[in-house]
Amino acid sequence: MSTWSYSLTVKNLTSPTTVRQYLSKHLWIPKHLIFALRKQQHVWVNEEYRPMSFSIKNGEKLRLTFVDHDFSLPVQNLIADNSVKPTILYEDDDVLVVNKPRGYKTHPNQPGETHTLLNFCEAYLNQSDQHAYMIHRLDQYTSGAIIVGKNPAVVPILVRLIKEKVIHRTYLAWVDGHFSKTSGTIDKPIGYDDDDKRKRQINGRNAKPAVTDYEVVQTKGNYSLVKLVLHTGRTHQIRVHLASLGHPIVGDPLYNDDDNDEMLLHSWQLKLIRPYYFDELNITSPLTEVMQKF
Repeated sequence: MSTWSYSLTVKNLTSPTTVRQYLSKHLWIPKHLIFALRKQQHVWVNEEYRPMSFSIKNGEKLRLTFVDHDFSLPVQNLIADNSVKPTILYEDDDVLVVNKPRGYKTHPNQPGETHTLLNFCEAYLNQSDQHAYMIHRLDQYTSGAIIVGKNPAVVPILVRLIKEKVIHRTYLAWVDGHFSKTSGTIDKPIGYDDDDKRKRQINGRNAKPAVTDYEVVQTKGNYSLVKLVLHTGRTHQIRVHLASLGHPIVGDPLYNDDDNDEMLLHSWQLKLIRPYYFDELNITSPLTEVMQKF
């Protein structure tokens, strides 16, 4: 049986609160895992078991323990593939931040599929009897920093931190043309493209709100390097938004008909919030050689 334990110091309370409230509101632990902690009596305060209604205050010691049967999917069904060694930008007991190369899918889509980033991470982590867990994804032709979980206890918290934009990601892209404004916000809903199932489009079918901030970093010839921050997480959001302004990403195989072979979109900087501890780490992924030379 696998177990994952966290020893924490209670902090950031303005008044005494219950264990349940602290787990939910401060540690972002979902209800089903709080239920598992209560059922298994796996919550300890100052080295004594305490019920969820117990009142705690700043400075007290909290210990949580999860076991594999607390999770519906304690191990994701990934085939280890050691043909490519992942480049690790950051690692601790719970989280990997990996530098994803352009051209590789983030995760397998079919049973038995290999040669994706998560397959490579699975092989790497199997060396220490651990497993890879998908947290978010990057498009196949996008490079840069991506978060991979190392146990099921951190997955729902990381997913929510990304969804709520507490974890910030900043991208860099080379695009066609010069902008009339050096910075701005693109606020255009994105939906499906009925003419091409691979693509998305502005105000397409089942469109959902999509917001992207951009800032021009430099210009070179007829191209611009832009810094981008997402406020929503729609499929192809950066690619569709930039193309809608008449500035498609260089080398984009779906939204640009140029002759460049490589799409120049890179997940550059990541503000990582570590689950349970909630400290902040700033991680930078080095630019690809093609982006540096462009």
